[in-house]
Amino acid sequence: MEHQIILETEVDCPDDVPQLLERVINAALEAEGVELPCEINVLLTDNEGIHQVNLDMREVDRPTDVLSFPMFDLQPGDKPGKEDEDPDTGLVPLGDMCISLERAQAQAEEYGHSVQRELSYLAVHSVLHLLGYDHMDEGPMKKQMRQREEDILGTLGIVRENDG
Repeated sequence: MEHQIILETEVDCPDDVPQLLERVINAALEAEGVELPCEINVLLTDNEGIHQVNLDMREVDRPTDVLSFPMFDLQPGDKPGKEDEDPDTGLVPLGDMCISLERAQAQAEEYGHSVQRELSYLAVHSVLHLLGYDHMDEGPMKKQMRQREEDILGTLGIVRENDG
């Protein structure tokens, strides 16, 4: 499947990050059974940048680690259909994600694992949001989302090095 991952960086990032994010995002889409080619825009920024996006888009006045902006109102297990394709590109514009590389580095240190593991987790987390998963409740939906995240990362061999 030829998904298009459009990566924009506002900060310096390690050379392996673009390829890592592409691999992880593609794996998450495959694991969720997305069969149509999709387009996902990814912005890598710092805490100040994600704070501004959070304020502008959600009216939340603080930085965070990852933001997801789905194009469709899906439920877990739903998949975009042929009718969702952009007729000009033939791709389904699944949505946008914004990741604070600065926050990912801090969280990797806090949790005792690599920045690559943290970025992988945040990207999978965001893809699941784009596909309708949510964790606003502390109940079954959050548990379902966490299980999918770990399953997908596990298939990539990206496991918790340390439970932190």
